Amino acid sequence: MTKHRIYTTSFASVYPHYVAKAEKKGRTKAEVDEIIRWLTGFSQEELERQIAEKSDFETFFARAPQPNPARANITGVVCGVRVEEVPEPLMREIRYLDKLIDELAKGKPMAKILRS
Repeated sequence: MTKHRIYTTSFASVYPHYVAKAEKKGRTKAEVDEIIRWLTGFSQEELERQIAEKSDFETFFARAPQPNPARANITGVVCGVRVEEVPEPLMREIRYLDKLIDELAKGKPMAKILRS
Protein backbone atom coordinates (compact mmCIF):
# COMPACT_ATOMS: atom_id res chain seq x y z
CA MET A 1 0.00 0.00 0.00
CA THR A 2 1.43 3.39 -0.97
CA LYS A 3 1.54 6.25 1.48
CA HIS A 4 -0.76 9.20 1.00
CA ARG A 5 1.11 12.11 -0.57
CA ILE A 6 0.48 14.39 2.43
CA TYR A 7 2.51 12.05 4.69
CA THR A 8 5.69 12.78 2.72
CA THR A 9 4.91 16.48 2.25
CA SER A 10 7.10 18.83 4.25
CA PHE A 11 5.26 20.36 7.19
CA ALA A 12 7.30 23.52 6.54
CA SER A 13 5.76 23.81 3.06
CA VAL A 14 2.20 23.77 4.46
CA TYR A 15 2.80 25.81 7.61
CA PRO A 16 2.85 29.19 5.77
CA HIS A 17 -0.59 28.34 4.36
CA TYR A 18 -1.93 27.76 7.88
CA VAL A 19 -0.53 31.13 8.94
CA ALA A 20 -1.84 32.90 5.82
CA LYS A 21 -5.32 31.43 6.31
CA ALA A 22 -5.39 32.67 9.90
CA GLU A 23 -3.95 36.11 9.11
CA LYS A 24 -6.40 36.62 6.26
CA LYS A 25 -9.15 36.37 8.88
CA GLY A 26 -7.48 38.70 11.37
CA ARG A 27 -5.82 36.02 13.49
CA THR A 28 -2.09 35.70 14.18
CA LYS A 29 0.89 33.42 13.58
CA ALA A 30 1.25 33.23 17.38
CA GLU A 31 -2.26 31.72 17.59
CA VAL A 32 -1.41 29.18 14.88
CA ASP A 33 1.72 28.22 16.81
CA GLU A 34 -0.26 27.95 20.05
CA ILE A 35 -2.69 25.54 18.38
CA ILE A 36 0.14 23.40 17.02
CA ARG A 37 1.91 23.33 20.40
CA TRP A 38 -1.37 22.41 22.15
CA LEU A 39 -2.01 19.59 19.68
CA THR A 40 1.50 18.10 19.62
CA GLY A 41 3.22 19.03 22.86
CA PHE A 42 6.12 20.68 21.00
CA SER A 43 7.73 23.71 22.63
CA GLN A 44 8.06 26.80 20.42
CA GLU A 45 11.74 25.98 19.88
CA GLU A 46 10.94 22.37 18.92
CA LEU A 47 8.22 23.56 16.53
CA GLU A 48 10.64 25.98 14.88
CA ARG A 49 13.24 23.19 14.61
CA GLN A 50 10.71 20.90 12.86
CA ILE A 51 9.98 23.69 10.39
CA ALA A 52 13.69 24.42 9.83
CA GLU A 53 14.44 20.73 9.30
CA LYS A 54 11.56 20.52 6.79
CA SER A 55 10.20 17.41 8.52
CA ASP A 56 7.47 15.66 6.57
CA PHE A 57 4.05 15.23 8.22
CA GLU A 58 4.76 11.62 9.15
CA THR A 59 7.98 12.59 10.95
CA PHE A 60 6.44 15.73 12.42
CA PHE A 61 3.64 13.82 14.17
CA ALA A 62 5.92 10.87 15.06
CA ARG A 63 8.22 13.32 16.89
CA ALA A 64 5.37 15.05 18.73
CA PRO A 65 6.52 14.69 22.34
CA GLN A 66 3.11 14.77 24.01
CA PRO A 67 0.03 14.65 21.80
CA ASN A 68 -2.79 16.29 23.74
CA PRO A 69 -5.31 13.69 24.97
CA ALA A 70 -8.08 16.30 24.54
CA ARG A 71 -7.55 16.15 20.76
CA ALA A 72 -9.99 13.22 20.78
CA ASN A 73 -12.68 15.84 21.52
CA ILE A 74 -12.11 17.47 18.12
CA THR A 75 -15.10 16.70 15.95
CA GLY A 76 -16.57 18.05 12.76
CA VAL A 77 -16.03 18.02 9.04
CA VAL A 78 -12.90 18.96 7.11
CA CYS A 79 -12.84 18.53 3.33
CA GLY A 80 -16.12 16.62 3.52
CA VAL A 81 -14.76 14.06 6.00
CA ARG A 82 -15.72 13.75 9.67
CA VAL A 83 -12.40 13.99 11.52
CA GLU A 84 -13.49 11.68 14.33
CA GLU A 85 -14.24 8.93 11.79
CA VAL A 86 -10.89 8.98 9.94
CA PRO A 87 -9.61 5.41 10.43
CA GLU A 88 -5.89 6.02 9.73
CA PRO A 89 -4.22 7.52 12.85
CA LEU A 90 -1.75 9.79 11.02
CA MET A 91 -4.40 11.15 8.67
CA ARG A 92 -6.64 11.77 11.71
CA GLU A 93 -3.86 13.84 13.34
CA ILE A 94 -3.47 15.90 10.15
CA ARG A 95 -7.24 16.43 9.97
CA TYR A 96 -7.31 17.46 13.64
CA LEU A 97 -4.79 20.18 12.81
CA ASP A 98 -6.76 21.24 9.73
CA LYS A 99 -9.95 21.45 11.79
CA LEU A 100 -8.32 23.59 14.49
CA ILE A 101 -6.90 26.00 11.91
CA ASP A 102 -10.36 26.19 10.28
CA GLU A 103 -11.91 27.04 13.65
CA LEU A 104 -9.29 29.76 14.18
CA ALA A 105 -10.00 31.25 10.75
CA LYS A 106 -13.74 31.19 11.48
CA GLY A 107 -13.20 33.39 14.53
CA LYS A 108 -13.74 30.90 17.34
CA PRO A 109 -12.24 31.94 20.68
CA MET A 110 -8.96 30.22 21.54
CA ALA A 111 -10.46 28.68 24.70
CA LYS A 112 -13.01 26.81 22.57
CA ILE A 113 -10.46 25.84 19.91
CA LEU A 114 -8.17 24.40 22.60
CA ARG A 115 -11.08 22.54 24.19
CA SER A 116 -10.52 24.20 27.56
